[in-house]
Amino acid sequence: MKTKMVKHTLNTLPPLTEVRRAKLRALGARPDSEIDFSDIPEMTDEQWKNAERGHFYRPVKRQITARVDADVLAWLKGQGKGYQSRINAILRREMLAAHRMTAK
Repeated sequence: MKTKMVKHTLNTLPPLTEVRRAKLRALGARPDSEIDFSDIPEMTDEQWKNAERGHFYRPVKRQITARVDADVLAWLKGQGKGYQSRINAILRREMLAAHRMTAK
């Protein structure tokens, strides 16, 4: 029997019911001392020191068609394999810089 995969994004999450809200409030009110770490030990400060935020995050990719100046494309390809990833990294850097500027 084949089952249907259900995916949610932050924009398409189902609404919280009052029952769910009550369960979340009850969990939030519990003290940390009641957390059961038997299946996974609590991380130490030493372990957190080397932690990387977003290490396993992989954004969804979308295929597009874009026109790029020939010399720009030659420069990107001239740096070796992975020119599309470099284009994405450059655009992401600019997007984050613009976001930081508007957040101030």
